[in-house]
Amino acid sequence: MAPKAIIAPSILAADFGHFGHACSKTIEQGADWLHVDIMDGHFVPNISWGPGVVAKIRGHVEKPIEAWGKGTFDCHMMVSEGILAGVALKPATSVDVVWELLESEDPLERPDMVLIMTVEPGFGGQKFMASELPKVQALRERYPELNIEVDGGLTGSTVGQAADAGANVIVAGSAVFGAQDPAEVIKILRQAVEKKTGKL
Repeated sequence: MAPKAIIAPSILAADFGHFGHACSKTIEQGADWLHVDIMDGHFVPNISWGPGVVAKIRGHVEKPIEAWGKGTFDCHMMVSEGILAGVALKPATSVDVVWELLESEDPLERPDMVLIMTVEPGFGGQKFMASELPKVQALRERYPELNIEVDGGLTGSTVGQAADAGANVIVAGSAVFGAQDPAEVIKILRQAVEKKTGKL
């Protein structure tokens, strides 16, 4: 059974002048998750925000992840709270690097989801790289119930390609936060995934 559609707008594209309001309003408009791009200057060339900013988001969403505000993470607490762990692949990284992790006997080594970057990570508003979709297809063929997330360049016109490849978690920053009607964009993104999975 394919996992459900999850729409996760990237707050990197939110209006920082009204950040708290943008986060809470996006959830009200139908988003399932808020995608927080933690950029450390190593995986990507720039730096975003750390635990302090993420902790401030907690006051603006109905069901915050309690661990966010603590600045440290306890793996046992995270599992009991239903927090998912994932691994992200840049365009230059082969999907082959995750097979061993996904097959691990140790649940602390096995990711709950895999994020395929469809842009070079680090900057919002880039063009969608359809060349990364074979990674999504390979993951979906081997792991039909895995949450497969796609991040980068997703819009109403590109989300269908990601959904057809097997993505069920859609990260869209500029498309949602830059829209006149973010709720409608979230609806379009969700419908594209649900059409593919048959979960309308």
